[in-house]
Amino acid sequence: MSWEQIHPAINAGLNATSAILLGFGFAAIKRKDIARHRAFMVAAFTASTIFLISYLVRYALTGSHRYPGDGWDKIVYLLILFTHMVLAAILVPMALRALFLGWRARFTDHRRIAKWTWPIWMYVSVTGVVVYVMLYHLAPAPH
Repeated sequence: MSWEQIHPAINAGLNATSAILLGFGFAAIKRKDIARHRAFMVAAFTASTIFLISYLVRYALTGSHRYPGDGWDKIVYLLILFTHMVLAAILVPMALRALFLGWRARFTDHRRIAKWTWPIWMYVSVTGVVVYVMLYHLAPAPH
């Protein structure tokens, strides 16, 4: 198996890892376990950062990958991809701000931004996996 074949799966795995860590971080803060919440959120940020670097490397090496179908599945794919991309761009400064505020123990401000950041981050992580599955496993074979 070549790097071009395995790299997208690695990226999907990083997105899935981020989503799982976000879930654990959410559960930890609901239990008021701040130390564990912080550890999970830093780990999720790390997984997302590694994903972004890996994705940019893959994009630089192989360019964009077009969805080969042209039916309703392509419309669904493009809708998911578009919302994923827009929210991913919005997420970066939000996540950085939320992490900064949490690290500085400015919890009121942290909670205010985190209530928006967390669901966007979770959506971006999960839809990253969905986009991978649709493009590499559900898309019709190119002609």
